[in-house]
Amino acid sequence: MTAPLQLVPAGLEPVPGRPEQTRTLHAIARVSYGPAPLDFDRLAAEFPAVQSGLALVGDADLELRLACTGPEELRAVAAALQRAGAARVRIDLVLRALTPQPVTLRPVP
Repeated sequence: MTAPLQLVPAGLEPVPGRPEQTRTLHAIARVSYGPAPLDFDRLAAEFPAVQSGLALVGDADLELRLACTGPEELRAVAAALQRAGAARVRIDLVLRALTPQPVTLRPVP
C-alpha cells in the first residue's frame, strides 16, 4: 500500500557550516558537461546555494539542488556553471515539494 502524497511548501534543512540566510528560491539545475566534468565539490564550496547533487546518466550529467536568496544568486550560479565549462545548463524552479503523508490505518468494523 502506498501513502498519498501531501503538498508542502518547498523547504530545505540548514546545512552545517554554512551561514544561515533566507533561501526562498528553490531550483534544480540540470547540467551537461563540456569537454571535462565539473568539480562538484568546488562548486558546492564556492556557492552556498548548492545544497546537493546527483551524477546522472542520460540527458544531463549532473543535477544540482539549489536554494537561492533570490533571482540574482540563481543567475550567478547559472553563469558560474557556464564559465566552469558546462555545455548546457537547464534551470527548473521548484514550486512545491511532495512528501509522503503517513498512512492512517482505520479499524475494520
